[in-house]
Amino acid sequence: MTTVHIMSKDYYKILGVEKNASTDDIKKAFKKAALQYHPDRPTGDEKKFKEINEAYQVLNDAEKRKKYDQFGSDFEQQGGGFGG
Repeated sequence: MTTVHIMSKDYYKILGVEKNASTDDIKKAFKKAALQYHPDRPTGDEKKFKEINEAYQVLNDAEKRKKYDQFGSDFEQQGGGFGG
């Protein structure tokens, strides 16, 4: 029997930047990767493109990035369930 481990996504690795990267570095890395993997391009990969976009949405937002650094890519599930 094979056990599948679900790992947190490493948004820094996805964009190819260091953890201490500036927002400018993150933006440049995103633009480069987005161009390379855009689904309309010959080198396109829709899954990879969505992953790059997701990484950028988190790392480019100071508050989300702080939570991501603290909790990993599961940070959005931290601290709450559904209101009732």
